[in-house]
Amino acid sequence: MGQQYLFYNGTVITMEEELYAEAVLVEDGIIAGVGSFDTLLGQTAADVKKVDLNGRTLMPAFIDPHSHFSAYANSLLQAALDETVNFEEITEKIQDFIKKKQLPKGQWVVAKGYDHNALAEHAHPSREVLDAAAPDNPVIIQHKSGHVGVFNTAALELLHVTEDTKAPDGGVIEKKDGKLTGYMEEAAFMKYLKEIPMSSVKELMEAYEKTQKVYASHGITTIQEGMMVDQMLPMYQGLMQSEMLKLDLVGYVDVNNGSELMREFGENPREYRNHFRIGGYKIFLDGSPQGRTAWMRTPYVGDDDYCGYGTMTDEAVYEAIKRSLEENRQILAHCNGDAASEQYLRAWEKAANDGIWNPDARPVMIHAQLVGVDQLPRVKKLRMIPSFFVAHVYHWGDVHMANFGKARADEISPASSALKEGILFTFHQDAPVIEPDMLETIWCAVNRITKKGVLLGENERLPVLEALKAVTINGAYQYFEEDKKGSIRKGKRADLIILDKNPLAIPPEEIRDIQVLETYKDGVQVFRLED
Repeated sequence: MGQQYLFYNGTVITMEEELYAEAVLVEDGIIAGVGSFDTLLGQTAADVKKVDLNGRTLMPAFIDPHSHFSAYANSLLQAALDETVNFEEITEKIQDFIKKKQLPKGQWVVAKGYDHNALAEHAHPSREVLDAAAPDNPVIIQHKSGHVGVFNTAALELLHVTEDTKAPDGGVIEKKDGKLTGYMEEAAFMKYLKEIPMSSVKELMEAYEKTQKVYASHGITTIQEGMMVDQMLPMYQGLMQSEMLKLDLVGYVDVNNGSELMREFGENPREYRNHFRIGGYKIFLDGSPQGRTAWMRTPYVGDDDYCGYGTMTDEAVYEAIKRSLEENRQILAHCNGDAASEQYLRAWEKAANDGIWNPDARPVMIHAQLVGVDQLPRVKKLRMIPSFFVAHVYHWGDVHMANFGKARADEISPASSALKEGILFTFHQDAPVIEPDMLETIWCAVNRITKKGVLLGENERLPVLEALKAVTINGAYQYFEEDKKGSIRKGKRADLIILDKNPLAIPPEEIRDIQVLETYKDGVQVFRLED
């Protein structure tokens, strides 16, 4: 008999049919028993470690259905622009970063997190603004959505981008009066972002360690690397050699730029090696609604013709799906707009008509911000899993009302409609777009209040229990791990969290104030909130 832990004297939310239990017994990282304290106590060894909950709540740890682990780590090495309100503050943040880091002339400056919707100028900074901020350094700033950004003149020159450079399909290199503004969108921005020199391996390993602690502090024990490219291979070789990972990490590889990663790590998409596995492929079908690049079936407010745009042809989407099915790998598709959702649905329907559909493929529609309620029956028929970025309701709900009108914005992240349709769904934060704060996300799904206090989509509000399922047992199902994670049941991994309050027993508006006190991965404490 190995090391045992007995959790007792609190509320235990199992996320199983029998929702509550009195105590939980853990042995060697596995849940060995769930039931009454007296019964489980009789099954323990003399050296059992008793964990007194003192009236607090024990429940399954949260599962992150979509984020970007490496991007979050990199963000810790970049200038943070998240709270900036105008171009002047952006300039000050960049200059402070250069001074603090003592960056020499010619070294790249990478900054992230600005949101033109929140700036006084209601515009993206130009390259001239960035030139003035850092006249001796190449600079790139990334929008909070992650899909667009701005380069200064020195950066454009180093990347060999001129007025004659043609943007790749599905991207924009902006010009005004024939001159580069420095602003790029989607495929163009992503192309040149990849060409920026990476931080040192030592800096990245330290940032990975900090990032893992952030996720654990939010009660998350399974994380996603939502878009992997071959350029990341050395970083992941370093991660595996260091055996640094204590949380489980599932990676999804760019279908067009991940062959080396697949050869190195992709031999078995269901088995972890040092807490890491490649789960399948990832494709991008459009941009972001707050950046007005999401691909819509109807035009944006204020523009009778503009509907955003897609990033892949129908044929390319179908071939990616076909490849995933042939290799028996899961595929995740970034779809924000309903036109992008339509393209993804059509491609899967073609696969079904062609006789290559696997009913247990569990394809995921990432974000599904503006998937139409009228499209949900087809989502169900294809057994597709929408992973809603439901925290958009709070963070950008007011922007979405301006972009789409109140009625259309009311249906953003239609989780309640999906529930009525019998569709299994999950929730995510797309970190580092926002923090990987599951309790805030649950609060958003249950209350649906914007930053300005507007109730957005009352009919799409969820019961608290259903919101909890989206980040526990449903998340486990999305990863094909429902037999190992997502609930407190005998035989499952002891991935557990202790909360200071029971989210099912407090007013819904207080959910985001709940604190994660402790996080356990495989029965080992990986986070404890300091007193």
